[in-house]
Amino acid sequence: MSTVVDCPTCGKKVAWTIENTYRPFCSERCKKIDLGAWAEEKYTIPAVNLPEDPDEDLSQSNLQ
Repeated sequence: MSTVVDCPTCGKKVAWTIENTYRPFCSERCKKIDLGAWAEEKYTIPAVNLPEDPDEDLSQSNLQ
């Protein structure tokens, strides 16, 4: 029995098998749509703003 996942682009159910060369996508079209979204920077990874001096943040949190 193969694992079934949702296509990240359209949501269609897709069998995760060797025969599916586009996995996790259902088709080449969905794969290209996703690649285009990355190229247009539609997807972002949120940045964490860390303090420049990690010790400074710890000393301030101990005061509270």
